[in-house]
Order: sequence, then structure tokens, then C-alpha cells
Amino acid sequence: MRVFVTGASGWIGSAAVDELLATGHEVTGLARSDASAAALAAKGVRVRRGDLDDLDSLRAGASDAVLHLANKHDFVNPAISNAAERAAVQTIGDTLAGSGRAFLLASGVAGLSGGRPATEDDPSPFHGPDSPRAGAENLAFEFVDRGVHTVSLRFAPTVHGVGDHGFIAAIAGVARAKGVSGYPGDGTNRWAAVHRSDAARLVALGLAKAPAGSRLHAVAEEGIPSRQIAEAIGHALGLPVTSVDPDDVQDHFGWIGGFFAMSLTATSDRTRELLGWTPTGPTLSEDLAAGAYGTAVRA
Repeated sequence: MRVFVTGASGWIGSAAVDELLATGHEVTGLARSDASAAALAAKGVRVRRGDLDDLDSLRAGASDAVLHLANKHDFVNPAISNAAERAAVQTIGDTLAGSGRAFLLASGVAGLSGGRPATEDDPSPFHGPDSPRAGAENLAFEFVDRGVHTVSLRFAPTVHGVGDHGFIAAIAGVARAKGVSGYPGDGTNRWAAVHRSDAARLVALGLAKAPAGSRLHAVAEEGIPSRQIAEAIGHALGLPVTSVDPDDVQDHFGWIGGFFAMSLTATSDRTRELLGWTPTGPTLSEDLAAGAYGTAVRA
């Protein structure tokens, strides 16, 4: 199958591309820089130059299937990310309409279930351009009735591993800068997690097996307490661990503080049963203990 991938050189995308190639797919990757284009070409990936704002490139790239993983991730100005995400999803959906072709897009588990672990049965409550991720999941699902094989890939808030530059890397960076590994309040709020290798395998399995309208949860660990995360970071970096008063979380952690103070938990039982997916990669604690996010800064 010919698969067009946005975010093909990104953290999840590059691993997903490797899985797709290994399972015999022909991959075209969207690349916005010379470095990304060279990295993709070295793998045997066809390169289409462009970015999320280049809607003509998205239209032209659409093939047997589209895997949409790119996002601007502008957490300081989320409206910028939301506008680009909605425009990209609308463009891809319109291009694939009536074709029966697959459209898999990245989503998340935040805000789905009112405090309990989210399940695949929980619909996204986010609609419209001003909602989180610009309501992209629900927008994409509107195209199911227009002949598009839409599948939502809901990734855990941390997709971890060596080389990660996402949320856990940001929290570890704050710990280095502050000289202390902090956690919000009593540290009982929890984050779901999945290793990058397991997330990539789920993507390939979702393309092969998931029915239209599916919500897949890339979740290996249902929820790890923030205190446990901070303790693992502190141990790995040789730093003391302390609670951060809820009123001081934003000042202490910066933009990541709002996320780190949330409970973002989810199960993946339905996904595992549907796809035959069993996570086998290291846990988040194992990655942290192994030094995936840095080495000790003091004895």
C-alpha cells in the first residue's frame, strides 16, 4: 500500500515509517527541511517537500492511505497549532472523500472521561476550531459518512524512549534548570505512557486492521503518579525530589506545568483485543532509570 505520512521525520512518525517499510508499504513523507528530506530519503522513503500550511502538498500527497502525525505543537500560542491542524484535517478529508481510502490521524486522551481512565468508547467532547486540537478527531470522523476510512490514534501523553524531546524531556529539563525534581501537589495525579516502539507497531496494525470509525489507544501503562515520575527523574539526574505547591506549578514548570498537573489516564483493552497488540517496550520508569533522559548531574 502507498502511504503518505505527515510528521514522517518526527518522534513518533520516524518510528512509524520504519514499521510501515518493514511491513512492505511504500511510504511518501512530508518534509519541511533539507535535513528531514535527507533522513527520509536515506530510509528509502519518497519525499514530498512542504509543511502543514502547504495545503496543496497535502492534497497532492494523498495516496492509498494518509497517516497524519504532524502538529505544530505551539503550546504558547495554541491557536496557531489548532488552525493548522483543522485546515490540514479538512484538506485531507476533502481529498479522500468518496474513495474509501484510509485516513489515520494522531489524537490524545486528555479531557475524555471526567477523571476516570478514558476508554476507546469515550467520544471526544471537543468540537469546533476553538477547541483543543481544533476538534480534529470529530472533524475527521465526519468524513466516515463521506467514504473515508477514518481511524483515530490516541497517543498517551508521554511516548517515551531514548531521544524523546516531548513532555517528559521538558519536565526533566526543568529539573536540571531548577536543581530539584518537582511534582505537582501531592503527586497523585497520573499520566498514561507508551514506549515509542510500541506506539509505532500500533500505527502499522491500525492501518492493517482497524475498522472505519475506530478509536485506538496507544497506551501501555494506564497511569503513573506524577510523584513517581519525579522520583525517577530525580534518581536518574541525582537531584532531590520535592512537591510543588499547586499555586506555584505554572511558575515552576512553565508551559508544561498545566499538563503535568493534570490526570491523563487511559486504558487500551479494546485496542489490544482488536489489533492483537501487546506492548513489549520498556516502561517509563525503566527508560528513566536507564538514562534515556540524561545522566546524573552530581554524585
